[in-house]
Amino acid sequence: MHVDPYIILGAAIIGFLVGMTGAGGGALMTPMLILVFGVQPSTAISSDLVAAVLMRPLGAAVHLRQRTVNLRLVGWLVLGSVPLAFAGAYVLHLMSHAKAAQHNIEVVLGAALLVGAFAMSLRYVLDHRSGQGRTGRVHEVVPKPARTVAIGMIGGIVVGMTSVGSGSLMIVMLLFVYPLLGANQLVGTDLTQAVPLTGAAALGSLAFGHVQFGVTTSLAIGSIPAVFVGSLFSSSAPDRYVRPAITFVIAASGLKYVGVDTTTLGWLLCAMLLLGVSLWLAIAQPWRRPEDRPALAPSEADALQAEERISGGP
Repeated sequence: MHVDPYIILGAAIIGFLVGMTGAGGGALMTPMLILVFGVQPSTAISSDLVAAVLMRPLGAAVHLRQRTVNLRLVGWLVLGSVPLAFAGAYVLHLMSHAKAAQHNIEVVLGAALLVGAFAMSLRYVLDHRSGQGRTGRVHEVVPKPARTVAIGMIGGIVVGMTSVGSGSLMIVMLLFVYPLLGANQLVGTDLTQAVPLTGAAALGSLAFGHVQFGVTTSLAIGSIPAVFVGSLFSSSAPDRYVRPAITFVIAASGLKYVGVDTTTLGWLLCAMLLLGVSLWLAIAQPWRRPEDRPALAPSEADALQAEERISGGP
């Protein structure tokens, strides 16, 4: 078993970002292994899932202690996600046997990354527009079993096949089904259900033999302490600043995986960056003096402060 110091360093950087924002773990770790270190896609996905099993409980424990978890929602999500996570790992196993399968896996991974990037962008919009409505308490929410199980099933199959989706994808689906819940409560519930979800996907990967333990150990050594440190620093860098950077990287990786050539990818990324900066200028209006800017409604101000306090959520 070979432990790679460069993978440890890369995992530490990504783990720090995950600790600060709660997003981007699988969506950044797996592309790093494939694009930077040349790990085969099926091995990168499986090794990342096993390492994530060691990372997830840290964040879940924090939210359980803060009582921002609805265990009934967790139960319905797990009911849908765990069986489908095994199924996703099995599909990955079947795909890896064909000669062209690694390309097919990369295309599936790229599609999942693009969906995740879109989901994160959509979440920014929803968070910006829903400051007045997020007044529900997580323990007062009445679960909607059929919809919640369906969310778990979608997340389970995607995570089992690609290691992407438990944070950026499922949290947005939960936002639509439970729009009154605040971000920290959704984060806590989603992060807690992700523990058995990633555990099931990792067991499936172990059963089908794609895990490379040297890669997994390197990821764990770098990411686990970095996640903790990132969580400690999360209040100094609100996720509304860090998440756009993560979304940009996720989208770039997804476009590369689905087969976009390098020149086209460069122009697309330039266009995305220009659009992002233009939207930020239109919303933030940094040239205006603070006293001239429209004041936030009390509910929006409270939501903004809450976001800064809990910016470690997925």
